[in-house]
Amino acid sequence: MEEKNRFKMLKNTFQHITGIGATIEKQLWSSGITDWYKLKEPCIAKLSPKKIGILNHFVKESIDNFETNNPCYFSNLLKLNQHWRLFREFRNDMVFLDIETTGLDAHYNRITTIATYDGKNINYYIDGQNLNKFIDDIKKYKVIVTYNGRSFDIPFIETFFKTKLKIAHIDLRYILKSLGFGGGLKGCERSLGICRGDLNGVDGFFAVLLWKDYNKKNNNKALETLLAYNIEDVVNLEMLMVMSYNMKLKDTPFYDTHKIPLPSKPVIPFQADVATIKKIKKDSLSSIPWHNWNAGN
Repeated sequence: MEEKNRFKMLKNTFQHITGIGATIEKQLWSSGITDWYKLKEPCIAKLSPKKIGILNHFVKESIDNFETNNPCYFSNLLKLNQHWRLFREFRNDMVFLDIETTGLDAHYNRITTIATYDGKNINYYIDGQNLNKFIDDIKKYKVIVTYNGRSFDIPFIETFFKTKLKIAHIDLRYILKSLGFGGGLKGCERSLGICRGDLNGVDGFFAVLLWKDYNKKNNNKALETLLAYNIEDVVNLEMLMVMSYNMKLKDTPFYDTHKIPLPSKPVIPFQADVATIKKIKKDSLSSIPWHNWNAGN
């Protein structure tokens, strides 16, 4: 089977194979087995015939699953901090996703807004308007990218909509943590030089207050600020994905050939209203325990 030019890091990956970790993978690379197709050549790596047999079996499965555009095969086998390897190959079938809610417990709270960004198109969904459209739209994609979505966004969505998302999932929290970055999404952004402008200081808990202000006072500026914040999350997820992908590549022999240019930031269709932010902060600062909110934001 001929090698496909569109293969990038995934074709160089062996860590999804039983018994192959980082050390053996590097051993394969240094011995000339730099991608799946090189196993056709005599294997000069110091591996047992049994391990070579396992390699051949999984490589055939890998090629078959890539050819059928099945990222779930790889995401189910790779460790969570290695899911970055899926990015380049499935980028055209990928969407960045973030939700805002009225609270942390999906059994007692609601989704207020959802934002998605696929590198070209921004979509947003609002409770009471078009939220039910989300489930049909998300099924168009093969891979979802979130920050802390494995613990929060995806379980909340599945509970709220009473469905199961059978889509491969890259959770940047695990990738960034393995690179030494933490402190939630905003903490990672600050560490990597991403600035939110008028939305600096706005977090997941403040998003709850924005929704309440919109609902109780019919303040469209609060809704627009919430949507600006939600969309900023997904737009920044793309930047963090590319940055972490390139940083991970530095620990491989493929950095010079596989690195990706940083994406351009799209125009966000909403702007934060500074006056609304200041007023809500002033009204709530003395009465609400801000420090208790933690949804990975």
